[in-house]
Amino acid sequence: MNTKTFRKEKDSLGELNVPASAYYGAQTQRAVDNFPISGLRPWRAFIWSIAAVKRAAALVNFELGLFNDRDVDGKHFSAKQLAESIAQAAAEVMDGKWDAEFVVEPFQAGAGTSHNMNANEVIANRATEILGGALGKYYVHPNDHVNMAQSTNDVIPTSIRLGALWRLDELSIALKNLQDALEAKAREFDEVVKSGRTHLQDAVPVRLGQEFSAYAKAVERDALRVRRSADGLRRLGIGGTAVGSGLNAHPEYHARMVDKLSALTGLQFTQSDNLFESMQSMADAADFSASMRTLALTLIRIANDFRLLASGPSTGFDEIRLPAVQPGSSIMPGKVNPVMAEMLDQAMFHVIGCDTTVVLAAQAGQLELNVMMPILAHNLFEMMQVTIGAVNAFTDRAVSGLTANREKAEGWLAKNAIIVTALNPVIGYSQGAALVKEALALNVSIKELSIEKAKAGTLKHRDENRPVTVAEIESALGDLRKLTEGGIVGGVGGGG
Repeated sequence: MNTKTFRKEKDSLGELNVPASAYYGAQTQRAVDNFPISGLRPWRAFIWSIAAVKRAAALVNFELGLFNDRDVDGKHFSAKQLAESIAQAAAEVMDGKWDAEFVVEPFQAGAGTSHNMNANEVIANRATEILGGALGKYYVHPNDHVNMAQSTNDVIPTSIRLGALWRLDELSIALKNLQDALEAKAREFDEVVKSGRTHLQDAVPVRLGQEFSAYAKAVERDALRVRRSADGLRRLGIGGTAVGSGLNAHPEYHARMVDKLSALTGLQFTQSDNLFESMQSMADAADFSASMRTLALTLIRIANDFRLLASGPSTGFDEIRLPAVQPGSSIMPGKVNPVMAEMLDQAMFHVIGCDTTVVLAAQAGQLELNVMMPILAHNLFEMMQVTIGAVNAFTDRAVSGLTANREKAEGWLAKNAIIVTALNPVIGYSQGAALVKEALALNVSIKELSIEKAKAGTLKHRDENRPVTVAEIESALGDLRKLTEGGIVGGVGGGG
């Protein structure tokens, strides 16, 4: 090891070499050495959120008079200088300037001490640098100053809440754009009358626009569900310190921190009504994750419908045409696949896997603390990242350029014997079932067969001993769009 590229640092376990240019310190380095697991790094939301906590804490603790002047390395620093240097360093971390210094991966020591100390050390070293000191000199101490009135045990759950809420608007915008795109297609496709399908079998007609309006409404409802569950994340437990009692925190610290974080981030937070519960329980995070899982289920369903409706084109439904964004085969020339729908499926499978991890982590806490918070945080932030990216790509590269194949959709409907359902009020269920069987056997349309039987006088009214008229057949089946608008379309009880 070339010691010239390292500096010597000391923590409670002894001395350790740290890269000379690193803004992190000994405790972070121990975590890097201890957990070479996946090569993953913390999501930006987790870096931003913990820095927001550190910035707010420095300002609040200074306002409460808890910083003292300090003499170190022959230099004198006022309480104000110490607090302001921490606040400035933390603001730089929030802005993304020091992301590369956050090097502890999610599979780490329980509760998130390693992530917390990574933040404490980076901010302490940068604050020291701001005050004119060299890295590792610690004019500002990671624990005594940056971590003042805090514990990993209240910082990490607070950071999880902040990080998720930080990206909530971004997620909401992505979902609103998808909803708007689907609603636009619903309007565009409203004139396309097609065969409905239940059990993947022929059913009564629907309009393609109606199908798409349902997709849009489902996304809208899921977006509301996500925002509703996010409200539970606004309740912060910062100030509980190690177990919820608030040991080593000023009595006013909790309330002031909630107000300060609201002011600094522009997000709206509320005080916890029980700091012990806020330390023990990850239920709010699990609730938010569950709403994301429900959204994922909806998106999978929509993606799979797109794949079905676009199937073929020669041997499938071919009722919609997805934009051709890339060749579909390395061996079959001209093949184009529904790749954006396939991507959305895979992304949402991953989101559901992330939710499973969140669920398992949320139930794994004991007594005063949930030690599985690092992996819960990573998966919660990852599911937001993946959902935002996947939804934006699906909206832009699949939904927006989607077209309807009206000829194919209406062609399938013309062959659909189940439109006989519209004749139920006239001829009854049993005669209708017999008509379907015969039409399929003869490979003729229900309308054609019904008119033929009406002319022959062999099709009887369900409640009267008289033949059904051609006019009644035309009334029920003459305009198939009427079958998509509800009500009774056949001529009940009348001739003519």
